[in-house]
Amino acid sequence: MEIFKGTIQTKLPNTDTSIFAVMSALAAEHGAINLSQGFPDFPISEELIDLVYYYMRQGFNQYAPMPGVPALRRAISKMFQDKYGVLYNPDTEINITAGATQALFTAISAFIREGDEAIIFEPAYDCYAPAVKVNGGLVKYARLHFPDFSINWEEIPRMITHRTKLIIINSPQNPTGSVLKAKDLQMLEKLTSGTDIIVISDEVYEHLIFEGIEHQSACRFPELAKRTLVIGSFGKTFHATGWKTGFVLAPEKLMTEFRKVHQFTVFAVNTPVQHAIADFIGNKKNFEGLGAFYQQKRDLFVSALKSSRFKTLPAYGTYFQLLDYSAISNQNEMEFARWLVEKHKIAAIPIAPFYNNNDNHKVLRFCFAKNDETLVQAAAILAKI
Repeated sequence: MEIFKGTIQTKLPNTDTSIFAVMSALAAEHGAINLSQGFPDFPISEELIDLVYYYMRQGFNQYAPMPGVPALRRAISKMFQDKYGVLYNPDTEINITAGATQALFTAISAFIREGDEAIIFEPAYDCYAPAVKVNGGLVKYARLHFPDFSINWEEIPRMITHRTKLIIINSPQNPTGSVLKAKDLQMLEKLTSGTDIIVISDEVYEHLIFEGIEHQSACRFPELAKRTLVIGSFGKTFHATGWKTGFVLAPEKLMTEFRKVHQFTVFAVNTPVQHAIADFIGNKKNFEGLGAFYQQKRDLFVSALKSSRFKTLPAYGTYFQLLDYSAISNQNEMEFARWLVEKHKIAAIPIAPFYNNNDNHKVLRFCFAKNDETLVQAAAILAKI
């Protein structure tokens, strides 16, 4: 094949391969226990699988409507009304997406123009900043306090300019496991009041919260909800990350703009899966116990590490546990993560790539969405280091 000889000006000059792909490849190469990429290693519900099969057999295998299967949008509307007391119109304010990452990219693309500024909180999930940049936007990074990863609200007003178009929040937060409080959302509501700033609230781990903490969805704060796109993920909720099925809720004016881009990104999402999930979330028992389920796994993993030299940082949500290795090594996070894979056959994710400047706190992220046997085995290895 002839090599292209023209000049390519990349839109993302400083962007490398995702750290998730890098560490998962290393895990596979070295036969390591993979606690890096956030996916469960246990089966999903047989009932849910049967429902997908049922709808496939019934012939629901062609394109779904662009906004999503009506039954699923109605079921999501009811779920949010029951849980948060907020009504989203299933016809005009809810859209099904091919996973949360597509929802995030589409939402950012719908509103960011050349020269617009977006504020994100770092360490930040790695798809936010590239989506802003590829659309010609400028990213401003607000740093969360280490080690509790709380927001310094005194800093944010100084970051806002006439160019600020977007603020992205994430709770429960990946990669840290921190959770926003009601006062955080109230501060954001007050800060954006009277502005044209749009908010994207990444809430894909909304059901995975521990210690009896209540999830503070942006939709619960009326003035904030008017300018916010709330993003969720059934892949995270139902242990089916490979199904790539998510959703967006937003006021009609914002949803109209979202759909203009969505229709030319994926147009429609997996049809039988949508029908199956619509039935499945009709039973609250299928998602209301997830916090307790994952807290048990977190506690098992942390308890098994008590004799280790790793220090556990608080994890109040998601299925990730941060471990401080500063008592073990002076290596930077990427070096230590590689050493851990190659020497001890355990794969984790360094936190540094989630920072714009690759900050090094000597902390790694471990996924505990695994079988108990996997967690015990991994912790036993870590405890010997």
